Amino acid sequence: MGTGILAARTLVADGLPVGPGWVQITGDRIIATGTGLPATPDVDLGDAVLVPGFVDMHVHGGAGAAFPDGDTEAAMRAVAFHRGHGSTTMVASLVAAGPDELLKTVDALADLVTDGELAGVHLEGPWLAEGRCGAHDPRQLRDPDASELDRLLGAGNGAVRMVTLAPERPGGLDAVRRIVGAGAVAALGHTDASYALTREAIDVGARVGTHLFNAMAPVHHREPGPAVALLEDDRVTVELVTDGLHVHPALWEHVVRTAGTGRVAAVTDAMAAAGMPDGDYHLGAMRVTVAGGVARLAAGGDGRVGAIAGSTATTDALFAKVVRHAAVPRAEALRRAVALTATSPARALGLTDVGVIAAGRRADLVVLDPQLRVREVYRAGTPLAG
Repeated sequence: MGTGILAARTLVADGLPVGPGWVQITGDRIIATGTGLPATPDVDLGDAVLVPGFVDMHVHGGAGAAFPDGDTEAAMRAVAFHRGHGSTTMVASLVAAGPDELLKTVDALADLVTDGELAGVHLEGPWLAEGRCGAHDPRQLRDPDASELDRLLGAGNGAVRMVTLAPERPGGLDAVRRIVGAGAVAALGHTDASYALTREAIDVGARVGTHLFNAMAPVHHREPGPAVALLEDDRVTVELVTDGLHVHPALWEHVVRTAGTGRVAAVTDAMAAAGMPDGDYHLGAMRVTVAGGVARLAAGGDGRVGAIAGSTATTDALFAKVVRHAAVPRAEALRRAVALTATSPARALGLTDVGVIAAGRRADLVVLDPQLRVREVYRAGTPLAG
């Protein structure tokens, strides 16, 4: 766009009331924001809702492409698809696999991290609990090994930004320390950890709860389990897949009231079938069947047939669902949705350049119509084609 002022009937910007407003861009930066509608904006967005670019910290693929395959050309197809739905920043999530395969995939995707196409790589496993492995290949689950972990954390000039593990596995707490020491985010998920052990893992550096409630021990009145420990600690950001399938809207509303919007990140957990028709797909080595837009494990002989296998969601859909189910006025609901889909995940990942509309930030913007459907997406000040 170069230099110009965009004006919209509804702007959700940092420090400003939700309502008519404008954003001034120079190059790839936001240089100013304000309330009211200027007389002669360079771009008049009319009745649009203007929000920051979404940040998806947990996504496995889309448009028929899967990040775990390590094919950079296909990976960019998934990136382009999700960008078209407003996710201007995303982390490529992998699944449990063998040591050599994981290392090869991280090395392959590292070029996209270096180029700024991805904000990093997320290792979801293989250090997960067998009983909570969800759609991960149980044959690939193992205890954390210091040398393997160090190789992965050092691969691609530090391309790994987040690692999800089950802290109850032997060596789990040491692995959390090692992840944090390498500058990555340690996340807890796919776990049967007790309340006490989860608190211990947080104390040694874990800062994210991976898709809260899904693939973790449930809350019990005598053993609160990991979800309660993650929710009650102000140092932790909890992920929620707000597609209406993974977690009931009443529960995510409870989480937001309990933890506050600054500690909740809406994630897609999308796999290759996002944006594609129903049919057969794969997630790592696992066969997945999508019917009615719902991804589930196909027959595999391990007794977990029918388990939810990620999602086919996009972040704009999550944003709309958060607004729709919020029992608060629309302006507050929009601010909440921005926090969940942009500000909180950016903060959790340590990304200081994105997540809010504010002077000095990268000009990543999503233009939504009044029904919260994407009209246009700007990344680094440039409108995306399509």
